[in-house]
Amino acid sequence: MLSVIDEDRIAAAVNTAEQGTSGEIVCVLAGEVSTYGEVPLAWAAALVLVLPPIALAFGLHPLAIASAEGLWTASQASALESQLALVLVAYATAQVVLFAIAYLVISIAGVRRMLTPPSLKRHRVAKAAHQQFVAVSSRAVGSDTGVLIFVALDDRQVRIIAHEGIHEKAGEPAWARAAKAIQTAMKDGADPTAGIVEAIAICGAALAQHYPAKGPRAPDALDRPLEV
Repeated sequence: MLSVIDEDRIAAAVNTAEQGTSGEIVCVLAGEVSTYGEVPLAWAAALVLVLPPIALAFGLHPLAIASAEGLWTASQASALESQLALVLVAYATAQVVLFAIAYLVISIAGVRRMLTPPSLKRHRVAKAAHQQFVAVSSRAVGSDTGVLIFVALDDRQVRIIAHEGIHEKAGEPAWARAAKAIQTAMKDGADPTAGIVEAIAICGAALAQHYPAKGPRAPDALDRPLEV
């Protein structure tokens, strides 16, 4: 995901921010939080349902094609039923082939990311962030006044979760500014780490305002970003 140098920058930013607070800041980095397996299925099914009517609307008529190719004529009305069955089988086969091709193409990671609805990404990232918050809170010193910064780099989604106590005191604006800093950096694509470092400083200032430091703090393992 990020290079060792980027991780060192994040760890240094966390350590600096925590010098002013008794709280804890934890960064968790993910690539994608889900394989979004339903996305290729949904798109492939939609294409199978939509494309054939569009083709008919633009003048593709199977029976006319069959007639032009000599499969049946008006003088062969008795054979019409079997020819219709043949056309239906061909139609169903074309749908299966179209579904398979669409599914395989949309399953390509880059294509799937473009076609995954942002609302679905937000939902999955929020769920993953909450799971990480619960897991980290069970072992982080100061987690009762802690903040989790969860970044899904491939999904380009950010979720910041603060313990209920600090959230009530600091309010939503601080976390919104921190999240925006990361999202802007990821959108520009230049240096997402810079956005994370800025977000850490914002969260550190919010923590320091309400939970000032009780003394110097040594670096710990949770200063470094966790990768999931």
